[in-house]
Amino acid sequence: MKTIKVPGKNNAHNVLLYTLSTCVWCNRTKRLLNDTSVQYEYIDIDLCDKKEQEEVREDIRSRGGSIRFPTILIDDKILISGFHPDKILEALEIGNA
Repeated sequence: MKTIKVPGKNNAHNVLLYTLSTCVWCNRTKRLLNDTSVQYEYIDIDLCDKKEQEEVREDIRSRGGSIRFPTILIDDKILISGFHPDKILEALEIGNA
């Protein structure tokens, strides 16, 4: 499955987003990361084939998450489902933007 990498000066954490290309909350999450110069990778799940979509769902479930978008995975440890700017910034150790 191919991820799209977005460069940023703030690269202390490994950040992966599972998103939908048409999701307002997903786009707001990307904007938040861009505005805070966070380097991240994302996958627009709705643009993947069915097998890849199921792999993503299984990955989220196996980490104890619910199938919601965006789903943010930080350092392969912290999973945040939905758009929660405060939680995202806290997990990334960034003061409020």
